[in-house]
Amino acid sequence: MTAAELRPATRADLPAIVTLIADDQLGSTRESLDDLTPYETAFAALEADPNQLLMVADRNGEVVGTFQLTFIPGLSRRGATRSQIEAVRVAASTRGTGLGRTMMQWAITESRRRGCSLVQLTSDKSRTDAHRFYTNLGFTMSHEGFKLTL
Repeated sequence: MTAAELRPATRADLPAIVTLIADDQLGSTRESLDDLTPYETAFAALEADPNQLLMVADRNGEVVGTFQLTFIPGLSRRGATRSQIEAVRVAASTRGTGLGRTMMQWAITESRRRGCSLVQLTSDKSRTDAHRFYTNLGFTMSHEGFKLTL
């Protein structure tokens, strides 16, 4: 299998990114390709914010992976900056090839390069395979997360 190139997402990548996000048991109930307007609005906000990176894994012109990396300055941990990894997805046809590991290693390296002292992420409790994947990368399940849908 040809290696994928990690690069910042472009507006033209939106349909492929939304397709990846929608292609699982949770995303299929939350996402829709019927109207890309809300995704285009969100993309414009991400693109305008220097603390946001929306990345894709591109293999021969096909988007086969994506994730968002956010840099969060803060006062805790002696004024440390942390990074947050969100919306990690790998195309079903590409799972098990090491692409997810490559994407996460890139995110960790970029976080270090930007001076972050901590990389964090959340994963839905039902995603036990993802939990195993992140644990194998060295992440620890150190906190209990909370969400409030608005």
